[in-house]
Amino acid sequence: MDNNWKVSIITVCYNSEAHIEKTMNSVLNQDYNHIEYIIIDGKSTDNTMNIVNSFESKFQKKGYDFIVISEADGGIYDAMNKGISLATGEMVGLINSDDWYETNAVSCMVNTYKTNPFDMFYADLRIWRGSRPMIKKAKLRKLVTTRDWNHPTTFITRETYKEFRYACKGIYDDWDLVLRIRNKGKKIVVCNKVLANFSFGGVSNQKSVKKVCERIKEKFRIYRRNGYSRWYLMECILMETAKYFAA
Repeated sequence: MDNNWKVSIITVCYNSEAHIEKTMNSVLNQDYNHIEYIIIDGKSTDNTMNIVNSFESKFQKKGYDFIVISEADGGIYDAMNKGISLATGEMVGLINSDDWYETNAVSCMVNTYKTNPFDMFYADLRIWRGSRPMIKKAKLRKLVTTRDWNHPTTFITRETYKEFRYACKGIYDDWDLVLRIRNKGKKIVVCNKVLANFSFGGVSNQKSVKKVCERIKEKFRIYRRNGYSRWYLMECILMETAKYFAA
């Protein structure tokens, strides 16, 4: 693999006019040039598509492939699956429309692969709660927990995505995918550099006791479906309770 290796980046969005420009600029400003950028829009009714279309010439000038689809979908993971099906790069990353990359995110991932090839990669994440950032460290250990994994920094090989897709069953389909990849014995590599930024909020952080209970139940079902012990119920309770008080 060399610097001509193509990387596909996918952003799914719906009515994202407030944030998508920052996300797109973070892709445009990567210090790695062989990128294919795919935007899957869920038929936005605000100014999102006008902003997206205004970037077309900027991506073309940099030499990026720029693909935009705007149509109704079955939710965020259905949209992600659409983007993955369109991807032609050897590696695929997903950055949501209210998150953004550091400028060296793609080059760091590619350089890591050169020395330590992998099926899935993720790195440290900077989480923003207003103006107060914190760093969530990437880890890989026997205990399997979302505390160690950061979705915005994740890159998965296109070959691996030929075997795995998002199940489109609930808000934690991304974690379900990680568990399935891990259980299959695929090689996972982590990098302890901050490669992306995450805006705290969204459906997985909605602050109500009812939503917390629903998320605990769904995450526990995912652990059990993937063969993990009933003791992981405590992990689910601890994680969702911590998110409730941190939000």
